[in-house]
Amino acid sequence: MDLIGTFYSDLAITPDELNSIKEKHQAITIKKGEFILSKGQVANAYYLIEYGLTRSFLHDYEGNEVTIGFCSDNDVVIEVASFFQRTPTVENIQALTDTKLWKIRFEDHQELFHRIPEFREWGRSWMATELVHSKNRAIAMITEPATSRYLRLIKEKPILIQQAPLKHIASYLGITDTSLSRIRKEIVHGN
Repeated sequence: MDLIGTFYSDLAITPDELNSIKEKHQAITIKKGEFILSKGQVANAYYLIEYGLTRSFLHDYEGNEVTIGFCSDNDVVIEVASFFQRTPTVENIQALTDTKLWKIRFEDHQELFHRIPEFREWGRSWMATELVHSKNRAIAMITEPATSRYLRLIKEKPILIQQAPLKHIASYLGITDTSLSRIRKEIVHGN
């Protein structure tokens, strides 16, 4: 459970409070290709990734898969709207590699949220950071060329380039597989 202690290490909490948080997390392993959450389900947990890679995707109006996010080591895997609003999700979350996660159920999260002020503050801070990240991604999709978005992805999440299928990376960048192949070739050859 070292990951949990590390993950919440910035919290000014007592050892007993940290133990309470650790006790609410359950280790699970998901095999490559398995789903953590499927469209139509209500997200009844969120997860901390110890190791592995997941992707979030949905289907567009034509039925095509569109990758909307990736999570890797030390990330939080959550479908925020479904988790907090208790509504069925339109997203799917799938393991792209064998993945070890630490699961915390909605009820346990709520209990910690109301009992430990620092845990509540951690959640607020995490949400604010994720909101800024989401906003920046939306702006970049409109204002930056695909090559710039790809180069940023290489810098910020190199594990994706190593482990995620190119079709998922292309979808996440909002481009075709062919366009991504061209961009990768241009970068390698310095054109």
